Amino acid sequence: MSPVSLRHRKNSKSFATAAARQPPPPDSSPPPSSQPRLQTLARRFWKVAAPYWYSSDDKVQARWRLLAVFALTLGTTGISVGFNFLGRDFYNALANKDQEQFTKQLLYYLAGFAGGIPFFVLRDYARDTLSLRWRSWMTSYYMERYLKNQTFYKIQSQSILDNPDQRIVDDLSSFTGTALSFSLTLFNAAVDLISFSNILYGIYPPLFAVLLVYSVAGTAISIFLGKDLVTLNFLQEKKEADFRYGLVRVRENAESIAFYGGEGNEMQLLLQRFRSAFENLTQLLISSRNLEFFTNGYRILIQVLPVAVVAPMYFSGKIEFGVINQSVSAFNHILGDFSLIVYQFQAISAFSAIIDRLGEFDDVLDSQNIKGRSESMERILINFCSISAMETLETNGSFSLDKSVKLLDVEHLTLQTPMSGTTLIRDLSVEICENDHLLVAGPSGSGKTSLLRALAGLWNSGHGKITFYVKDTRDPQSSISQELASCVVASTHETDGNLHSLRQGSTRSLFFLPQKPYMVLGTLRQQLLYPTWTEDPTSALDAPKSTAMLPFLIRTPIINRQSMRPSPPTNDDLRRVVEDVGLGYLLSRCNSLDSVNEWSSVLSLGEQQRLAFARLLLSKPYLALLDEATSALDEANEANLYRKIGAAGITYVSIGHRRTLYNYHTRVLHISTAEPLSIQRNWNIEPINPERVYNLSKQ
Repeated sequence: MSPVSLRHRKNSKSFATAAARQPPPPDSSPPPSSQPRLQTLARRFWKVAAPYWYSSDDKVQARWRLLAVFALTLGTTGISVGFNFLGRDFYNALANKDQEQFTKQLLYYLAGFAGGIPFFVLRDYARDTLSLRWRSWMTSYYMERYLKNQTFYKIQSQSILDNPDQRIVDDLSSFTGTALSFSLTLFNAAVDLISFSNILYGIYPPLFAVLLVYSVAGTAISIFLGKDLVTLNFLQEKKEADFRYGLVRVRENAESIAFYGGEGNEMQLLLQRFRSAFENLTQLLISSRNLEFFTNGYRILIQVLPVAVVAPMYFSGKIEFGVINQSVSAFNHILGDFSLIVYQFQAISAFSAIIDRLGEFDDVLDSQNIKGRSESMERILINFCSISAMETLETNGSFSLDKSVKLLDVEHLTLQTPMSGTTLIRDLSVEICENDHLLVAGPSGSGKTSLLRALAGLWNSGHGKITFYVKDTRDPQSSISQELASCVVASTHETDGNLHSLRQGSTRSLFFLPQKPYMVLGTLRQQLLYPTWTEDPTSALDAPKSTAMLPFLIRTPIINRQSMRPSPPTNDDLRRVVEDVGLGYLLSRCNSLDSVNEWSSVLSLGEQQRLAFARLLLSKPYLALLDEATSALDEANEANLYRKIGAAGITYVSIGHRRTLYNYHTRVLHISTAEPLSIQRNWNIEPINPERVYNLSKQ
């Protein structure tokens, strides 16, 4: 078999394999009602592909590498043309029984193999390495946009898009590999048409006409037979992922399912999802079978068609035997170029699904404000007021920074759910000052946690104003010329970056503790330092130091505010805070702070909550938002943790249902369930009387 045939088969195989590795999304996205329009696919392809080549920091090197790949491709085409003529002379010598000429042509063939193989290997290597760089940059690019401004939270909480993680991992990998392979295939097809059309037309013009008719008819029939493959491929991705997602849920909730004894129910649900994937795959196989009937016959017929057309000329003595082999080779080349749709229809249909999914993902990430169903809903405003200059004025008596300094001011806040617009809290106004600890109480579903979401900038549906008084810890001399309190006002969707820095503790302003703490993947040290401090990304790389690492893989995706953060705690600080929250036994159990475990499984919920308080004590924010952060703890541990954060000078707002929480707060905000037709406020604030016994569940 000639290297030309091997090259065509290899290209077809790599293209089909790359396109087939598309990720299956879960069933949250509606299935396509029809095949994506060509215009839409072209627009989305360009939108996804263009940034790397036109605006990335790797664009110059990428273009040079692409040029090298095209140059190597031209070289392989030239080698193929050379082999076409070598084959003609080789078979002529064989037909003429000319042993000397045969030996000479055989040596030429071997020399051609020795000189040509490096071009084919280097072309594939250069293409694959370029594809890897492209994928690496796009992964960094999409992750940056996905994590920026809590976009990941909005996508998940509002069910805007299905399975973004699969789109980043699998879709991007398939897209870059397949797009590059297909681009080179098109380029190679164009060069082939120019090179081999002259050869074929010079041998026998009617054969060229037969080729055109044959390829056009084959393409039309393939499109007709495979018209359902795009939709079926798209649906198969979704249904396969739905099944995988069910299995992941079983793994993540193994203990709860075991406690419930819900194995039978899970089995039924998983089988139902698998049956759905099985039924769609059955339809996909039927459509593929019908297409394969035609494409296999199409491929087989071309083995004899060019021979049958030029054979009369050979029998009449007008051409030599080697010309038959030359015409067959040229015919196969050009037919392969004309018949890309026939040969690659299934791969193209799978690739179109990838383009559609990535284009949809890109459109969502490009949205400056990801909204729910109500587009006309008002937005909550958030102010940031720096009080750094106040400290510089303390000495002359014009302003005194004492315990009454304000940290948070909520004015006329009406909070609504993002999706339905249901009012949860109506016209709330409250101030939080230093050491003024507020307890938020009320029945389940009244909007207590939603209030914390609004304070953290995660929800902005409704209207009103929230003001944070941020203490700037920079050198006071740099703030003497500033105004007493410089405020920046913007809607929450415009200030997510500021909220992000606040919540990460970069200015020691705001820290949030959920009821179910998040346990990161890594060591005990990383659990304690999260999220205020992060390790140097280059120190965590597993690659050898001698390996050249792409710069966009070691950059920090989110805005780096490390220089504004306090110095990271020492090992002694970490051990001390672990002891303070009652987890000292972990140090002996884990042997060191650098022990790695699946912490969400190893630690109980109560231990996770204590570990979250350790993070809080290390970060030392001015204001902490606690959402039932001690619900899994006994009263003694709860009392210890509240005493520790109070002694650390942390002001906190807590949500809880226990009567014991009144011992650690100065005021209580009662929120009741809002009546849909009422215009009255559904809250009231009162100071806590330590001598009064409260039952929060009845408030």
